Amino acid sequence: MTGSETAATGPRLVDVLVVGGGQAGLAAGYYLRRVRADFVILDAQERPGGAWQHAWPSLRLFSPAQYSSLPGRMMPSPTAGGYPSAADTVNYLTDYEQRYDLPVLRPANVRAVRRNEQRLVVETGTGVWHARVVISATGTWWRPYIPYYPGIGDFQGRQLHTADYHGPEPFHGKDVLIVGGANSAAQILAEVSTVARTTWVTLRPPRLLPDEVDGRALFELATRRHRATLTGQNVSGVGDLGDIVAVPPVRQARDRGVLKAEPMFTRITHQGVAWSDGTTRACDVILWCTGFRPSLGHLAPLRLRGPDGLIPTEGTRALGEPRLHLLGYGDWTGPASATLIGASRTARDAVTEITQQVRAFGRER
Repeated sequence: MTGSETAATGPRLVDVLVVGGGQAGLAAGYYLRRVRADFVILDAQERPGGAWQHAWPSLRLFSPAQYSSLPGRMMPSPTAGGYPSAADTVNYLTDYEQRYDLPVLRPANVRAVRRNEQRLVVETGTGVWHARVVISATGTWWRPYIPYYPGIGDFQGRQLHTADYHGPEPFHGKDVLIVGGANSAAQILAEVSTVARTTWVTLRPPRLLPDEVDGRALFELATRRHRATLTGQNVSGVGDLGDIVAVPPVRQARDRGVLKAEPMFTRITHQGVAWSDGTTRACDVILWCTGFRPSLGHLAPLRLRGPDGLIPTEGTRALGEPRLHLLGYGDWTGPASATLIGASRTARDAVTEITQQVRAFGRER
């Protein structure tokens, strides 16, 4: 049942409502379908593919296709070889949604989730839904984060974020300052440096993972660390290996001598940036590869956020509202849950708990 949100013309009742039709929402849908749940997925996008349809074309996953798959359906290996691209991932998610006939309604812009005595009330642009349980799986792409630095409003060049980057073409012959020490920064630097003069600045010296380490090892490390934390043990984390996966374009940039980072500047000037020792660097573009924050605005009426801006959870269930589960936002909602394979495993555990919740609600009627 895939179609337009106009199908929901008035209040609708459903046992489980999933907000977000990207990888985490689809993984939840797969398991909900298996237990024959009464559910719907509301997705704000015009087309399938989640945030991947907005990523830059050369973006690559950090793992081979067989380790980047949702439950029940292996991602096909790219015909050109190597790790899957953003376009490969969009095609896979589109096929996945259709193959399992997941009940996705789009475009469905969820504005707010509120409490009432019996159900959670989900307000959208064209109607209201009432659900026993809500799964929020909106991800982070819609909340790009740019840190504040003195003078940030004075810069006369262009300032962009990873979310605005669509390829190197606009930067030919320009001086580009790339900010950030993680994978997106390294991949974008590798590409932009082929057409522009680049400077890379990071808070701490970036560390490439060994060439043989990719997303498979990172996921297993994250899982072991999560399990150890639950039992009060200490286990080495992903950060002990390094920060950046050496996918082929990054290796090529390394071999060209491009992956040399400067320490973080202290202020921004009209023409560029400046360091505390008085050194300055002029640039045409500042490209902030500084990450994202969870997109949780629709949950604001529930007043669940803690001092760190996150919603305290036990597993995926919100401590302050047990009818709400959160999927795919990062380690705080499950080990590596912002990855394809991590979202799958977290969704399985969440649906197991949700199924029990829905049955309990039914007995209480």
